[in-house]
Amino acid sequence: MKNKDLPPICGFEFEINKLVNKERESRQFEKKSRLENVNSGFACALHMHQPTIPAGKNGELISHLQYMFEHTSEGDNHNAEPFAQCYKRLAEIIPSLIDEGYDPKIMLDYSGNLLWGIEQMGREDILASLKLLTCDCTVQPHVEWLGTFWSHAVASSTPPSDFKLQITAWQHHFSSLFGEDALSRVNGFSLPEMHLPNHPDVLFQLIKALKECGYRWVMVQEHSVQNIDGSNLRDEQKYIPNMLKAQSSNGETISILSLIKTQGSDTKLVGQMQPYYEAVGLSKQNLGQQIIPTLVSQIADGENGGVMMNEFPQAFIQAYKKIGPKTNTSPTIAMNGSEYLDFIETLNIDEDSYPLIQAINQHKIWEKISGPITPISFKKAIDELEEEDQSFSLSGASWTNDLSWEDGYKNVLEPISKLSSHFHQTFDHLIDQNPSLTKNDRYQEALLYLLLLETSCFRYWGQGTWTEYAKTIFKKGEEVLRDIEMSAQKI
Repeated sequence: MKNKDLPPICGFEFEINKLVNKERESRQFEKKSRLENVNSGFACALHMHQPTIPAGKNGELISHLQYMFEHTSEGDNHNAEPFAQCYKRLAEIIPSLIDEGYDPKIMLDYSGNLLWGIEQMGREDILASLKLLTCDCTVQPHVEWLGTFWSHAVASSTPPSDFKLQITAWQHHFSSLFGEDALSRVNGFSLPEMHLPNHPDVLFQLIKALKECGYRWVMVQEHSVQNIDGSNLRDEQKYIPNMLKAQSSNGETISILSLIKTQGSDTKLVGQMQPYYEAVGLSKQNLGQQIIPTLVSQIADGENGGVMMNEFPQAFIQAYKKIGPKTNTSPTIAMNGSEYLDFIETLNIDEDSYPLIQAINQHKIWEKISGPITPISFKKAIDELEEEDQSFSLSGASWTNDLSWEDGYKNVLEPISKLSSHFHQTFDHLIDQNPSLTKNDRYQEALLYLLLLETSCFRYWGQGTWTEYAKTIFKKGEEVLRDIEMSAQKI
């Protein structure tokens, strides 16, 4: 592939790292006085994704959305255009509500696959709508983008060495579409499938990667975390920020702020604006020495299913009509995640005041270790738990806990591991010597296949066509790496 055929997923690592890690401007939070009179808020996020598949002419990489348009008689592919409209319709809804005097808020999570697919299809109408939402000075304060893994990879079955590749690929792509200012405003992270790894070393590497890439907070599913003593989160605890802590097998610790997504994966939660109606019944809470509004945080597929396609727009508008115009003093309002955390930051709350949480099942490990935490004591604890406790698992947890991302998918997971290892063996030492190598077409192509192979859809949809897609992507990735190794050309 030539550079023009590749998505912008690498090449400017140093510049992006500098941008996302620059100190945030210290500023008085403009809505402080208004939020002091607010009891509760609701934060809604829409997750949008279409995988990239080798199903175009001559096996070319195309968006699954394009495939839907080209095969309308298969399954629910007749919904291709309604899906496409979902990706752009907020550019009509949000400005309309603003013009009417309301204060709408929404958080957006679009996978890199989807953004690339929209570009590949030449859907300038969708891109223009997204640019309005992201860059227009009137609309942009109402819309918060959440970062994610570029190709919708599930964290616990993605090699930790690839976490930063996935994270920075999305940052590259987002910046290329919407500019550096827009990227500098991306503070929160949305995990694909809300899947949080619970293996201590993997979670440690994930949080480390997120923080190194400039992320300030992450949204987590309530059933994927627990309190430090192993208890479930208390009801009131789900509506304030929590501090997610990870501890590695050698005792190192790291933490990041988290907002809790309550309940399961039912799209009706956002589709019918349940977060607003739940927030109406909530009151302020104590946090440290301060009293803060509570926040109901929810995320749902933004285009998937009849509720999101048909009911969400009117339900979204209706919620703001109930709240009333921006000039009103309402006890319940919409807030985006970073806006809520910005307000709390103005109160100078001590970091130790946040409830401390960890990934599910981790308390069982730490209870087994009586002395110092070392790789040896850690392994011993894991071995004992796997022998004694059938309910113990280090496969992580997501909003689809009835489905495993690992069991029965050896035919996808082994190629992921193999291609990742081959990629790092080929490039890591070269990039150490010459960081500009990431601008090279062959590097970018190899990276693209690695990221694509890690896409969750190749497991979510079961054995058959989708695992065959994965097999094809693996072969193409291996071919690129072998060509590089065999080539005498300097790259």
